[in-house]
Amino acid sequence: MTYSRITGLGYYVPENVVTNDDLSKWMETSDAWIQERTGIRERRYFEYGKDTNYSMATAASRQALDRAGLTANEIDVIVYATITPDYFFPGSAFLMQRELGMDGKPVIDIRQQCSGFVYALSIADQFIKSGMYKNALVVGSEIQSSWIDKSTAGRNTAVIFGDGAGAAVLTATNDPQHCILSTHLHADGRYAEELYVRDPGSSRPDRPVTKELLEEGGFNVFMNGNAVFKHAIVRFGEVIGEALQANGYTAADLDLLVPHQANIRISDYVRQQLGLNESQVINNLQRFGNTTAASIPIALSEAWEEGKLKEGDLLCLAAFGSGFTWASALIKW
Repeated sequence: MTYSRITGLGYYVPENVVTNDDLSKWMETSDAWIQERTGIRERRYFEYGKDTNYSMATAASRQALDRAGLTANEIDVIVYATITPDYFFPGSAFLMQRELGMDGKPVIDIRQQCSGFVYALSIADQFIKSGMYKNALVVGSEIQSSWIDKSTAGRNTAVIFGDGAGAAVLTATNDPQHCILSTHLHADGRYAEELYVRDPGSSRPDRPVTKELLEEGGFNVFMNGNAVFKHAIVRFGEVIGEALQANGYTAADLDLLVPHQANIRISDYVRQQLGLNESQVINNLQRFGNTTAASIPIALSEAWEEGKLKEGDLLCLAAFGSGFTWASALIKW
């Protein structure tokens, strides 16, 4: 059988560090208030004229390619996850493809919010397992600081989000002991409006962007925090358990969990439910905030750099986000 293996990881975060104290200059908040509710101390914001969604993704991808020992031209397909593309269309994957000089190679843009990277990983994994492609580049990249409401009215969501990109190279292998074992994807559109940005939407009269539409506030993030939290702690546990059961493992067999970096309270709850200790769960949202589709590959890349990924480890990636959508991937490193 053919499997896929992660052979290279990379990430990029902007140099611009924005602390909780910085946010308190723009809105009624404080470092203590933000840390108590989210665990976040600081995040990165892109620099206009220097960073773009695709330039961050390109930097992360080049690092991942270098670590995989591959050139961009050896990649057969790009699967790119983001909810904050540079253009309304075409997707940022096209721009990164052009930047990497990969003309003619297929690209796929997906928008699965916080579960985006795991969804993208699953798509690439299936391509490789089918024999269609040998090498795939999987990317998550977000610039969220440019559209969040940084006033007191928007503080419940504004304090959460940050910018950054992460990437992974997947390569075909015949070794079942070092590969992606399985991926598990779910969604429930009944809760779409519990966490969403309504505009700009095509199902509006006349031009998508009008003065009246801007004044309505539909371009701001709406989040029903209680609903998101309650669903997240349930779905995280379910989809992690699903991955373990599908492969004949239990939580006691896990060496490392890399959850989507949304909220430290969610991460801690899931960790306790699984009976894991703090060293078994990767958390870096304290420094980067919630980078949506980029959060898991950034955290995974840091874990690799810090020597936390050891050969033979059983690793689980898990995410939950807007849609609602949730997903997991179980990996034998």
